[in-house]
Amino acid sequence: MDIIDLMDKKDMRQTLNRLLCRIVIGVVSCFSAAHAEPLRDWTVFQEAEGFQPEVDFGSDVAIVYGTHNFEARVQGWREHGYGVSMMTGIAWGAYGAYYGSGDAFKRDEVQTDKNGKLFMHGDSTDVGYNVPSEAYVEFIKQYLAPPIRAGVQAIYLEEPEYWADTGWSESFKREWQEHFNEPWRPPNSSVDAQYRASRLKYELYFEALRDVIAHIKQSGSAQGHDIECHVPTHTLLSYAHWRIVSPESHLVDIPGMDGYIAQVWTGTARTPNIYAGERRERTFDTAFLEYAQAVSMVRPTGRKLWFLADPVEDNPNRSWNDYRHNYEATVIASLLWPEVYRYEVMPWPHRIFRGAYPKVDLDTSGGAREGIPADYATELLTVISALNDMKQDEVVYDTGNRGVGILVSDTMMFQRADPERSDPDLGFFYGLALPLLKAGIPVEVIQLENVLNSETLRPYRVALLSYEGQKPLRPEYHAALNQWVRDGGALLYCENGSDPYHHVREWWNTQATTSRKAYDDLFERLGLPFEATPAPVTVGKGFVSVLTENPSELQRTPAGADAVRDAVRGLLEAVGETWTTRSYLRVDRGPYVILSMLEEPVEAREFTLRGRFVDLLDPTLSCFSERTLAAGQRGIFVDVDWWERHGRTAGVVAAAGRVRDETSDGNALRFTIRGPSKTRAAIRLLLPRAAAIVTISPEREMTSSWDEVSSTLLLSFEHQADARVEVAF
Repeated sequence: MDIIDLMDKKDMRQTLNRLLCRIVIGVVSCFSAAHAEPLRDWTVFQEAEGFQPEVDFGSDVAIVYGTHNFEARVQGWREHGYGVSMMTGIAWGAYGAYYGSGDAFKRDEVQTDKNGKLFMHGDSTDVGYNVPSEAYVEFIKQYLAPPIRAGVQAIYLEEPEYWADTGWSESFKREWQEHFNEPWRPPNSSVDAQYRASRLKYELYFEALRDVIAHIKQSGSAQGHDIECHVPTHTLLSYAHWRIVSPESHLVDIPGMDGYIAQVWTGTARTPNIYAGERRERTFDTAFLEYAQAVSMVRPTGRKLWFLADPVEDNPNRSWNDYRHNYEATVIASLLWPEVYRYEVMPWPHRIFRGAYPKVDLDTSGGAREGIPADYATELLTVISALNDMKQDEVVYDTGNRGVGILVSDTMMFQRADPERSDPDLGFFYGLALPLLKAGIPVEVIQLENVLNSETLRPYRVALLSYEGQKPLRPEYHAALNQWVRDGGALLYCENGSDPYHHVREWWNTQATTSRKAYDDLFERLGLPFEATPAPVTVGKGFVSVLTENPSELQRTPAGADAVRDAVRGLLEAVGETWTTRSYLRVDRGPYVILSMLEEPVEAREFTLRGRFVDLLDPTLSCFSERTLAAGQRGIFVDVDWWERHGRTAGVVAAAGRVRDETSDGNALRFTIRGPSKTRAAIRLLLPRAAAIVTISPEREMTSSWDEVSSTLLLSFEHQADARVEVAF
């Protein structure tokens, strides 16, 4: 019997109550949307401390972490013009009031492995990863009383995480019995037990979030305001790679779930993968694909999506040079997805602007540490300022073929532990994705769970699929894929059928009473035998090609990467597309040029930018008229010519600080700017002619420099709360 059926039958009264709750939430949400003035939330950050001038960089919303001293912290941020939301962990947190201590510590509710090891958060001895029991969920509801009472605009419930290697706690055993109506089995006893254990973990945090979100919506409504509910979460690729189970795309089935934060940063994106036989860190490539998966999860649903990039990372022993290099890689990867214009600009700003890190990378000897370099602080403020302006209507792509996507399922998290683990390097995904990305193909990710939405497959000419490492949750997905192919789509299937998880109890093998594999159902619908195809085979108006090798094997040789590219090229040509490659990815968002030269490109070619540009990653906001970039180099630039083409002759082109209240009357430019104390502002202004007078209030030491070629003025001074600048010309 399917797990969903078992879950729905466990308590019919509870199910009916939840259905009624969903109806109430829907009515309340509609009423609130019609009567409430939406607050801008394009840039946010999370912070456990109250307002301090050292972290005042002027984003839209401060997300206050935890509920301790909540009202005072909220008041401080609000007094300085910030919208306020709240965040806490859903799977872990400083919940000592619930867990107890000593002999009374609730060990049976902490995720536990086969050896009895409790999975604790970080180095903590009292914060564990929870099994979301009914009592724990009720505790979380009560824990959220202060932010609900304070009228925050949103609550973020982060990281619903269940480790793949766990499943031995007494609490989990009880959940197994209740959900499956059968005795618990050790998850490592068979692939079937592991798959079922992972699917149960997936559902447990879905149910926990469903119930907590319903409570938030109802409680907020009772106090006369709507509270949005969002889930900050790693991407599916990160969780699968790190061997964690989480509800991911399933969360959109919660009516009151309003959006996600895609938690992509150096720590996730530097996880090594394999391309053409070489295993190493590929931060930009991995980040690009992680952001792609987040987009695919949200795109058809209308939910909000924020992209996170972290100027440091959780490892406190890296150097500032390492943090800076990897931050630039991740934030540029995020900007190559122009449909997203909301950003968590950083977590924990105090650890960035007030933290100290080794001068030598990975120095754990206790050697000298230093605070953030002044030029890196200025660069960060410049990038954050630009993030506030990324909702641009005019978008231009300069890449290889678009419209190519790889189908992924949440079930890639279900095959990550004993007795049979899928490829530890996630080759069943990266073995297909990296060969295309290295050719400048901006390969997208297609969430299999979303294909029943008619808009999901519409943008794609070619889709790649493998059931090595993942499986389809429902047969209806195959009906949608079959129809898409027959309507003109081109499908590349890649696998040899050796994955043991084909034989778990599931729908495609009639609950393991047959030897059918997951792809057999798909190929029967397509009317094709499962065999290698030297050329694309016609199916309706579309085409199908098959590589009978596992992607995890193809990743291990240059020839394997070539085989993937050749197969995709053949399908593109079959549907009338010309195979187009690049040594870079470039997207122009209004005046912003986002450019990343590829590392390990299929064809190593330099790229030259010509025109008038400002370099946003240079803390001096340097101008140039020509720059040549080679493999691995990247940047964010402002196209000054774009400004003039759009009739702008005066304005703030770039600034290390939050600019507001900008006006120009043809004779003068006026604006305010704010930024963290002890940091330096750099501002590049486009002017029709050289400035006659520049004033700043309150007064302070200021430098200025005019660039005749770009017709821009550079101003620089120390941030001291809000400054009012007037430039007469």
